[in-house]
Amino acid sequence: MKYLPLALAGLRRRKLRTALTFLSVLVAFVLFAFLGAIKQAFLAGVELAGQDRLITRHKVSLIQTLPESYKARIANIPGVGAVCHFTWFGGIYQDPKNFFATMPVEPEAFLDMFPEYVVKEGERKAWLATRTGAIVGRSTAERFQWKIGDRVPLQSPIWGQPAGAAQWEFEIVGIYDGAKKGTDTTGFYFRYDYFEEARQREKGQVGWYSVRISDPNEAARIAEKVDAEFANSPYETKTEPEGAFAAGFAQQVGDIATIVMAVVGAVFFTILLVSGNTMAQSVRERVTELGVLKALGFTNGLVLVLVLVESCLVVTLGGLAGLGLAWLIITAGNPVPSLLPVFYLPNTTLVTGAAMALALGIAAGALPAVQAMRLHIAVALRKGG
Repeated sequence: MKYLPLALAGLRRRKLRTALTFLSVLVAFVLFAFLGAIKQAFLAGVELAGQDRLITRHKVSLIQTLPESYKARIANIPGVGAVCHFTWFGGIYQDPKNFFATMPVEPEAFLDMFPEYVVKEGERKAWLATRTGAIVGRSTAERFQWKIGDRVPLQSPIWGQPAGAAQWEFEIVGIYDGAKKGTDTTGFYFRYDYFEEARQREKGQVGWYSVRISDPNEAARIAEKVDAEFANSPYETKTEPEGAFAAGFAQQVGDIATIVMAVVGAVFFTILLVSGNTMAQSVRERVTELGVLKALGFTNGLVLVLVLVESCLVVTLGGLAGLGLAWLIITAGNPVPSLLPVFYLPNTTLVTGAAMALALGIAAGALPAVQAMRLHIAVALRKGG
């Protein structure tokens, strides 16, 4: 620690250059953190997917429907413990940009299938007792400032108007939270019986099924049995683990992990060049000073450490500041809840970012530090003269 003032003095030598390097690193790590949060938003469903749940959908495409009667046939397959179905409603609130996941479900089967959705007992009973009742995730409720008892009109570009009404109208009877961090709380779920009665086409059809199995190790075998049950029918199925289904959904946007790694790699390589150039210039400008330090008894190893500390200070502090700033911004709220159902900065991203900041600091200062270590006293003093 007693040599820390020497490293700080080196950084203060060219304050503008140090400040610009610091800000460059800060911006890079803000971008890194945001990309980590976006990656988490797309892949959270994969990580939180139930190991004992399968998804059964139409073999051709998710947008094609299946008969509601398939529920009983799936439930009778050995190894299946429970079944519930979903149908994409595509609800829009007031303005086309205000869209969110909206689906009709059978309340009891849905809540039993997904224990990660926490609903108070009184609100659960109210949902079962209210035909037009709906439960909404905490994020969406806060987004639109909805509260229990509010009546919410929605439009559906997929299903059009309900029979005898200009638009769909629901009563908020419950607000659910997530039992685990990262649980999607942007959904809006209403009763299937109301939907079935009011829709004017494709009655008796649903979007897909969620299937709970008794033994996750038998997932592949049970999936084959489910698909075999409906083989050669007008509505053939494709059954896969919930995690695979969620990953396929994310893959429609692209290979998120690869995209993030490519962007982060390019940014950090650029920052490495910027930081390395800063340290190289700093060492070249201080050749005489380094020669004097060696003449005063500073060893080659100590000079090496001084330069590395100087490099690590500017890069690591810039990186930590960037991570901290990103954490504050991300914690403030989800900028696009309609596109990113989950938006938070994972702890793994923070730890990885801190480690990368230290590694970048060492890498940026390695070559200039070695050059400073190898500097001969006579040559350094002669250059200064």
